Amino acid sequence: MQCKERNSTLEDFCRSYFMFHGMDANKPQSIFKFLPVLSFTESYIYQLDTLNENNLHPSPEDSVSETSRSDCLTHTSNEIKDQNVINNLHETSVCDPFAPLLSLLHSQGILTDRIRTELKSGIEYWALEKKLCGALTSKTKISIEDAMRAIHLKSFDYRVLNLLLYHLTRQQTNELHMEFLSVSEFLVEVSDDLYDYEEDVINNNFNVLRMFVAVYGASMAPKMLAKCICEVEEKYESLSKTLDPDLSLNYWRRCEEATKEGGLNSGHAYGTWTIPCVIADEDSFRAQSANKKSRGA
Repeated sequence: MQCKERNSTLEDFCRSYFMFHGMDANKPQSIFKFLPVLSFTESYIYQLDTLNENNLHPSPEDSVSETSRSDCLTHTSNEIKDQNVINNLHETSVCDPFAPLLSLLHSQGILTDRIRTELKSGIEYWALEKKLCGALTSKTKISIEDAMRAIHLKSFDYRVLNLLLYHLTRQQTNELHMEFLSVSEFLVEVSDDLYDYEEDVINNNFNVLRMFVAVYGASMAPKMLAKCICEVEEKYESLSKTLDPDLSLNYWRRCEEATKEGGLNSGHAYGTWTIPCVIADEDSFRAQSANKKSRGA
């Protein structure tokens, strides 16, 4: 399951972002030339993200153990031939979860300050995720600023891959494209959160609707989130008009394609949002879900 989700992310990246680099994701030579670096990077980030999510709902089988981290590092080391790099990975990984990846990218000459900064934003996201989800379970107050910061940071893996692709293709980073894609990423994350809302409540995962309910209350949360979505969509529409017309059209088609392939779970359905029924009492909902599961319902 994890491998499938990771591969799905990489496939979506290739089909959605390659066009911004003048590349055709349907041509094998475009894909396979850069696939090893992109695949390894996404795999590494995905494993860390999974470990962090599991740590939000600790249980004997889900808790993040030293063995899990060791397995992740071993998988990383198996891909590297330089023993000096491997030794450095083991020494630094304890303090910085991205140290092995940073060392590898540096050894390959493809680490930039921008990529390093974006990876740091991933660490910030995981810290916010832990803080916010912990606050929900302990019934303590959260801030909308933290919630919005987290949802903006959440797609850091796509931005890392995109920055890598700029470097690998020896192109200057297109800031307009980066800004447009950042807005699009926000809408995709919100769309995913709405689709996964009940599952995220059960697993105590970060979910923007959960955060809005905690901040604004069950009755106001849908209205406030709808207002937020409308504001971001206005920015999305404005930025899309500054793109090359063919690129804008192709990306629009890709969003429609992704939505059809995965329901509302893939790509944001511009202008066709459905906010699920809010769960006011998460503890009760989890208990009911656990009872149904135990009865095999």
